[in-house]
Amino acid sequence: MADQEISPPKHDAFAVLKVRDFRLFLTFRFFTTIAFQMQGIIVAWQMYELTKDPLALGLIGLAEALPNISVALFAGHAADRYNRKRIILLFTLVFLTGTSMLFLFSINSLGIIATLGVLPIYLVVAISGISRAFLYPSIIALMAQLIPRHLYLNSSTWSSTTWHIGAITGPALGGLIYGFFGVRVAYLSVLFFLILALLLLSFVKNRQMPTQESGESLYKRLSSGLKFVFKNQILFGTMSLDMFAVLFGGATAMLPIFAAEVLFVGPQGLGLLRAAPMVGAVMMSLILAYRPPMVNAGRYMIIGVTGFGLSIICFALSRNFYLSLSLLMLSGLFDNISVIIRATALQLLTPDEMRGRVASVNSIFIGSSNEIGSFESGLAAKIMGLVPSVIFGGAMTLVVVGVTARMAPLLRHLNLKSIR
Repeated sequence: MADQEISPPKHDAFAVLKVRDFRLFLTFRFFTTIAFQMQGIIVAWQMYELTKDPLALGLIGLAEALPNISVALFAGHAADRYNRKRIILLFTLVFLTGTSMLFLFSINSLGIIATLGVLPIYLVVAISGISRAFLYPSIIALMAQLIPRHLYLNSSTWSSTTWHIGAITGPALGGLIYGFFGVRVAYLSVLFFLILALLLLSFVKNRQMPTQESGESLYKRLSSGLKFVFKNQILFGTMSLDMFAVLFGGATAMLPIFAAEVLFVGPQGLGLLRAAPMVGAVMMSLILAYRPPMVNAGRYMIIGVTGFGLSIICFALSRNFYLSLSLLMLSGLFDNISVIIRATALQLLTPDEMRGRVASVNSIFIGSSNEIGSFESGLAAKIMGLVPSVIFGGAMTLVVVGVTARMAPLLRHLNLKSIR
């Protein structure tokens, strides 16, 4: 009898969610994302109310980015050398301490802001930048240890989905609570979600640290992540493309001004505007969970970043709240294509013993580009005006796509299936 053809195993979009520790960790990340995003929008609106200055909003990003970048490489080294779960616990507590300080600053009877101005807020933002610098590489490295290699793409998709749902919930909650109950209740809500996240993380089992080369100097360990990324055209290309797209194309820092002076929707509307890109990102994550972008990943990434830039340009021209929401949603939908492809390439191409250091380099490229992009947006708005600055940023994103596509042919032809 002739051999029957064996059909390939059916793709299971929910495979990674069957791993207990991954579910717990994903839920921890969900609640920390809500807390981080809530705090971001609360600080932004509070700063706008206190200063009415777009540059002051941009300086929030710079106050977080500079400390973040300054410790990022050491944070990656720590994630590869020390217990990753303990690092996450410690620096979530550091972030929680910063939120507690912001709550105290908002109590008018203490007179802290009345006496010192907004400087204390910037100092806490700097502390948050340091804590997030240590959290990111440890989170990425530990997450990869919780699951088998063949589930990396599936885990990247669900991790992105969960992060973006949290990033939808956080700004919406932050804006609504701020608008209806005030700044103090808003900061207390952030503390609630951080405490809940810490409780969930405590149930995740510790993982054994990967074997490290003995005798390496600290300098060699700190620089090895940078060297690894710069020598790999795919990683360097995906990180560069995302970094410059976010650096120039991000309009998030200026949303308080759009909400107040262009669309006239207040803090409640601001929360919805901040959440809109995340709604689009979740929609794309669900699509990619069922139809993962494996074979033509590079082409899809370039298309995604191009769509992101065009969406930002159209948003700058909109004067209708619902149209603006739709365009921001579209920007998140396109942007998440590149986010998932970059995260999967990062997991597939990085050895386990270097995950923390390479993730820290990724955080410099991607994470800090959000904050530096906020400063760029504030400075450009101060010089060029609000709407022209956002149009300029979207146009520069399109230029970056063209240059990257030409300079990184391996990225352009990236096939994730071939490196699994």
